[in-house]
Amino acid sequence: MNPISLASGVVPEFGPVDTIEAARAGGFDMVGLWVDPAEWTAAHTRDARAALAATGLPLLDVEVVWLKPDSAMDDHRKVLDVGADLGAANVLCVSSDPDHARTAARLTDLCRHAEGSGIRVALEFGIFTEVKDLRMALAVLDMVDHPLKALLIDPIHVDRSGSSIAEIAQVDPALLPYAQFCDAPAQRPDPADFNAVIHDAIDLRQQCGEGALPLGQLYHALPQGLPLAIELRSAALRDAFPHPALRASAVAEATRRWLADYA
Repeated sequence: MNPISLASGVVPEFGPVDTIEAARAGGFDMVGLWVDPAEWTAAHTRDARAALAATGLPLLDVEVVWLKPDSAMDDHRKVLDVGADLGAANVLCVSSDPDHARTAARLTDLCRHAEGSGIRVALEFGIFTEVKDLRMALAVLDMVDHPLKALLIDPIHVDRSGSSIAEIAQVDPALLPYAQFCDAPAQRPDPADFNAVIHDAIDLRQQCGEGALPLGQLYHALPQGLPLAIELRSAALRDAFPHPALRASAVAEATRRWLADYA
């Protein structure tokens, strides 16, 4: 069965240590952390390193590098540096820069900065960004001439962008070090309504198998045994399980039940 990771978005109101401890308590195989370069301190790194060591959990990814026309590369490199210090395997990137050539150049910069750390620089597409679908993401990555580049697939963004699962199945597996996973309602937000798109992505996701996404098709289109970051941002889950460990347990149990039918 695929290893599963607790994505930081499942417990967005909690810090790194609580996130790591919730992942272990919930029975996840890995964990992901949110790194805000403006707020992350040496103490955060020290405490997160100790929590990772105590739980034995690998750090699947850190997020988010959000490329914008005016964003500072030093801030983005700091996210990478924190990930490298903690042994992260991937850094999640999105881009709100309409200049795709500039996005590719900045991703190349990040890949070069990541050399020696083993971190893959994973570009995620979504209609809330300027890299809106699979084809756009692949076109940007075609301009990144570096082996650390990667593509991140998230089922809700695949569906909302109208991206083709058949085309995902044709993606070079070397570009896919991990994927995100979740379910979602059938009703799609208006792509022109940014607030509705964000609300859909951060509040309305559902447990695997409880929504309307073609998860089985997507699962079989991905490389076998791929680590799955369970990116289940959900207002309903936050309300039902205010304690991070109980929320993580509910997500892990539902995910493993779903995977048992498809793996």
